[in-house]
Amino acid sequence: TGPMISECLGNLLRITLSAEYFEDKYLSFSVIDQSGIAWELDEAMASQCGYTVTYSNWRNIEFRASALSCHSRLEKDMFTVTIQIKASHTPDMKNTATHLKSASCRYGPWSPRELVCESNYMEVSVRREVPQTVKDFIQDEPDDWTLAFPEAKAGEASVWQIVFHQPEEKKALLVSDAWSAGYGLNTTDTRVLLRIPYTAVQIQLVKAQGITFSAVRSSTFYKQRWMILMVDTAVACPVDGVDYANKTIIWTVPKYIQPLSAGATSFKDVLVEAGVDLHKLSAKEMASRKYVLSNDLNAITMKIPIGAEGGYYKTSVSSGQHGTKYTINLFLEHQWEDNKWGLTKHTIIKEIETPFEQVELAIINNSNLSARLMNVTVGTFLPDVELVNLTIDGATVAVPEAVQHGYLTYEIRYANGSKAYVIKVPSDAPSIKKEYMRADVRAHTLNVTLAFIIHPTSETFTVPVITVSTVKDAVLPSARGFCDGRNLHLIITRGNVDQNWLPFISDWHLTPEAAQKYNYSLRDNGTHLAISVPFLSSHVNYEDFHTSGIKASLHLTLKDGITLANRRNFSISCRFSPSELIQCLPNGTVVITTVKLVGIADLDTSLLVLRDRQCKPSLVTEKTATFKFNVNTCGTSRKFNSTTMIYENDVLYFRPGNDTPVYQLKFVCSYAIKQTVDIRYESKKNPPPSIKPGFGSLALSLKLFKEKSYSDPYQESEYPVVKYLRESLYFEVELLQPEDARLELNLDDCWATNSRSQDSLPQWPILINGCENSEDSYRTVFHEVNYSIRVKFPQHLKRFEVRMFTFVQGTTLLQE
Repeated sequence: TGPMISECLGNLLRITLSAEYFEDKYLSFSVIDQSGIAWELDEAMASQCGYTVTYSNWRNIEFRASALSCHSRLEKDMFTVTIQIKASHTPDMKNTATHLKSASCRYGPWSPRELVCESNYMEVSVRREVPQTVKDFIQDEPDDWTLAFPEAKAGEASVWQIVFHQPEEKKALLVSDAWSAGYGLNTTDTRVLLRIPYTAVQIQLVKAQGITFSAVRSSTFYKQRWMILMVDTAVACPVDGVDYANKTIIWTVPKYIQPLSAGATSFKDVLVEAGVDLHKLSAKEMASRKYVLSNDLNAITMKIPIGAEGGYYKTSVSSGQHGTKYTINLFLEHQWEDNKWGLTKHTIIKEIETPFEQVELAIINNSNLSARLMNVTVGTFLPDVELVNLTIDGATVAVPEAVQHGYLTYEIRYANGSKAYVIKVPSDAPSIKKEYMRADVRAHTLNVTLAFIIHPTSETFTVPVITVSTVKDAVLPSARGFCDGRNLHLIITRGNVDQNWLPFISDWHLTPEAAQKYNYSLRDNGTHLAISVPFLSSHVNYEDFHTSGIKASLHLTLKDGITLANRRNFSISCRFSPSELIQCLPNGTVVITTVKLVGIADLDTSLLVLRDRQCKPSLVTEKTATFKFNVNTCGTSRKFNSTTMIYENDVLYFRPGNDTPVYQLKFVCSYAIKQTVDIRYESKKNPPPSIKPGFGSLALSLKLFKEKSYSDPYQESEYPVVKYLRESLYFEVELLQPEDARLELNLDDCWATNSRSQDSLPQWPILINGCENSEDSYRTVFHEVNYSIRVKFPQHLKRFEVRMFTFVQGTTLLQE
């Protein structure tokens, strides 16, 4: 136990750094030599000197050293390695904690030739022997002597060199040059060693049975007393050879490949052993794990079920998707005899990682809405995953800061080492969206994106979490309605679901601007929505007539502001006095307004007539028609009794080609025949009326209408208006402010110009001193203005008709 654990594995020493002590720290490795000097390791030095640093089993860090590594201390059959590890919480390695670890292991006995394929280097060590004669050495490469002999003869006793065999040439390097090129060289009393990084220039890729090997063919020369000796230091390590089929890893290693068997003619297997994490496994242990090791004539094959004991899964990311890869650190030891070397031991360390496999994550909604709490579990994850931040309403916050937004997160760890994350947040948090569903039910939606990091690769991925819970907490809007003499009123009390609901009358969106246009009242204070609509308006429905009154109704719908789906309907119905529709004036004039009933959908109000079908309405809207006539016209009948004179007529509607009316509204005006009125007056000399000039602010408008009915003005978007010569233009001038019934609008002068400037020339007078222009070929025509729904004060309006003309000079048309 402790932060570092050492283990002897043949000719390798392994020191494992516990993640519990070293995770989330920046590390620096150094090797201490026999003089106490610390040599800091980087990737190049590690592969040159026989050291390997790798991760194992998620976060544990593994340090391995060869028995013949650069700074090993060799004593008899023991080798000792001392390492120094500095750990810091910052990348600048300030405030470091230093850890020392020294370990010794037995090594040997050595085979005449030993080959090691580590993850970052290849190593070959051969026995040093003094031959009988020089000609007994490596007879398959006699010309190597020609390259090596002059330098070796002239050099010091400790100087030696390597000759690399490449297809195009042979290259000799002195030890200093070889060391500078990244090669590791060492000798002991009995061994010569060459270590080659996989990045070395002299490496060749060779094929054996379809499998690629990294290989270096070389001869190493050294002096021993008065002799020049040469040894074959060829080495080869498999690069690939891994396949996957039926959830199984298949690792194939060919035997007796050419770079290692040059000069040999007979081979014999001595031993084939395999294991995991540098631990050899017996046949029984392999069978229990369902491993299969087969040794055929030309190759050794190892089959491992994906997910089997000995390996482990680690998290991975592909195209932003979360998944896993299965990793297992295999090793194979093959010993054989041949007639050149005698015994060769070939040890291959092979870390195998399976292809990416996507893993679906479970998002479990454990919300307890009676406790007003959203609760979600996300997982499961492997131990190498850590939640680092959350994205809430577009803002990314670190896990510790998420509490300030109401989000509590914590881990759940399971017995097998996996884990899940729990997210808790109050249902009334601002980020929890609430949407009305039905009846008294609302949907509470948690929408948060979780960001994770994978150790030690620092890969990242995100998991969007969207969970919806239904709660019976909806408060729907309610309404009350009432009517006064001329208006229908609806007051809607807001609930907790209608913040984005919009008021509609039929398919007409009731906005403040639209309400003002129709002289409706619309007020919204956030808690109440109040709507008032005049009895005679285009959005009121008229259902029936009785002597007791006219039944009118207003239907309002609240619609979803996004989907425009109907959410809530309200209506108010009232009976209004018939006197609202008829005026019997003392001078015998009758003004009657008739309304379109709901039951006659195809009724065209412009086709309504009186008994005399020549009498048509003077003012028409979609739902009303107003007639103004004298009691002695339009087919009006008259009756008498002793005190009253009664006039009767009917408003009728005929469908084309049919003389039977489908709509008939009878109306009556009664006048007293005799009436005595007492009048008291007093003669008084009143001064003659006088007009005093005054000053004030007036608001006027000038509008152009499409028809003589003055019901449809041109809107701003319809300008400029295109008209033909002598086509009628209908103008209306209105006094908007002040609304004083004592005021009357009179037009003095009105003229037309050829541009937008009122002072530009030429000009043509349309009105002169309030009268039409006598010199005009088509004189201006004034139109009477009567009281209507839109017109409260007829004396505030003037309407006149002008024929379209253009300016000419001689026979030339003038343009602006």
